Amino acid sequence: MGSVSLNVASSRRGGRRGLACLCSPALLNLLVLLSLLSTNLLALLAFLSPRAHPTLPSSSSNLSSSAISAQVAAIAREIDATRLVPHGGASLPPELLLFLSPHALPLGRDARTGLTHMPASVAHACFRSPPTLALLSAFATYTPRACCPRNATLLQHRLISKGCEPLPRRRCLSRGPRAPLPSSNMGVDNRRWVKPRHDYEFLIDDVLRLAAAASAKIRIGLDVAGGAANFAARMRERGVTIVTTVLDNAGKPMNEFVAARGLFPLLLSPAHRFPFYDGVFDLVHVGTTALDEGGAPALGQAGTEEALEFFMFDADRVLRAGGILWIDSYMCHSEERRQVVVRLIGRFGYKKLKWVTGEKAGMGSSKSSIYLSAVLQKPARG
Repeated sequence: MGSVSLNVASSRRGGRRGLACLCSPALLNLLVLLSLLSTNLLALLAFLSPRAHPTLPSSSSNLSSSAISAQVAAIAREIDATRLVPHGGASLPPELLLFLSPHALPLGRDARTGLTHMPASVAHACFRSPPTLALLSAFATYTPRACCPRNATLLQHRLISKGCEPLPRRRCLSRGPRAPLPSSNMGVDNRRWVKPRHDYEFLIDDVLRLAAAASAKIRIGLDVAGGAANFAARMRERGVTIVTTVLDNAGKPMNEFVAARGLFPLLLSPAHRFPFYDGVFDLVHVGTTALDEGGAPALGQAGTEEALEFFMFDADRVLRAGGILWIDSYMCHSEERRQVVVRLIGRFGYKKLKWVTGEKAGMGSSKSSIYLSAVLQKPARG
């Protein structure tokens, strides 16, 4: 037993000496040095490897940008896929076919959208029927780099009145100025909005006073379907700049006449989207026929509430918060029509500064009309 006890003790003492040898400071320093070297070597190898820069998850902005690019590309591909020239493309003028053909992007394939060509921007309404397509063909029939045909203005008006907007660009030269334009048959009226004529017609000075009382400063405005721009002329006398949307009447170059008066004409039908940024106008003046024309009567939509909604929402879009919407002497053909307009106006939450409605007796055997005039202030929306 004693010998066994001695051997065990001796064995323990030998193990401690071996452990002390292994745990010496010099050996531990060597192990730490080797560990640091190996760690740095592995990090260097990982940095130099081809997979050193893994793809990071895209941020929300990158995902949104990619989604928008994909959507734009899909829309363009759909437009390009439906870019079919109906009713026999071979019979169309060469200039129209050239404009309608996709044009290669100058820098080649776009990396964001994947597009290599850009389709032409011509309204699909231009191709909806053979008569409209025939007008478009006549409009695009000309000699390149020569003077435009003399009937170009009339064809342009007829196409725009049928909802064919935008029209294709042309490579012909505009003709020189016409003879002096007479004002006797162009619809010039120097009395309207200045002197009272009817109970439902508001005077400009009264409307400007209402706007001032509502803290609405009027500096620039839009007159929809303004004809000879008489409203713009009266407002200019009061230091207000007005842009007037004008369509040429048959045989009457209204745009040239408005420009000759030193006013700003904009060739645009009320059925087309206003080419202005959001909230840029202090005043939007909607004339007598603008609400009906805004419903695109040539497209058979004048009687629908949806067509009026599209027009009113676009008028609301270009009007700034606190601006004035002036619905001027709108004649409704029935009480039902008036109720449609009233309901539509009520959805926007406008403040009524002045509101007049009633019935106007017809002349002779004609039916009476229901009129509506209103001065409204756009609310500030969060």
